[in-house]
Amino acid sequence: MVPVERPAGTGAPGVPAAPAPAPGSRLVLGAPEISRALTRIAHEILERNHGGADIVLLGIPTRGLPLAVRLAERLAAVEPELVAADLVGSLDVTMYRDDLHKHPTRTIGATLLPPSGIDGRIVVLVDDVLYSGRTIRAALDAISDLGRPRAVQLAALVDRGHRELPIRPDYVGKNLPTSQSEKVRVLLTETDGEDGVFIAGRQGAETRQSAEIEESR
Repeated sequence: MVPVERPAGTGAPGVPAAPAPAPGSRLVLGAPEISRALTRIAHEILERNHGGADIVLLGIPTRGLPLAVRLAERLAAVEPELVAADLVGSLDVTMYRDDLHKHPTRTIGATLLPPSGIDGRIVVLVDDVLYSGRTIRAALDAISDLGRPRAVQLAALVDRGHRELPIRPDYVGKNLPTSQSEKVRVLLTETDGEDGVFIAGRQGAETRQSAEIEESR
């Protein structure tokens, strides 16, 4: 990956660990379910775009990046002519967020692009949880400063709803109905030592039951 220059003093930080699942939290996706979801998303990406030759996967740190790496490995497994490492980049969106005034102290991460860049390519943004849509809006602004892709698509491991902007994912691992009072935690082996998606909050039990009913339909 080719690093994109940032102002001095804004190097890549260490990887932060996700807060441990709160007492009473419920596991909604385990390691096998996460693996199957990523495999399905990888096949959907290839089918929709008629192969992976023009694909660039840009992971949004922290956990979007390891998810992008896993997707790239799956794309390369299906199409051996692809090189997984050449498909993946990292897109830091910190300075493009519209809530910096609320949280002014933020660590700037690294933006790394594949050697081929993104001009004329199909960029798939990869994130762990899609919520309000504001992170993705920031990502679109960041991309516009880096090049001109042919198209931009969005893959999310979990879509928990409650959008504040007109943004919709193209690929979803799990649609997870939640209330705004609930917390969704994604753990990945690369950053946290294990894979899992947990939900905690007053309506956690009801949300889980609702999701199970929806899946059974």
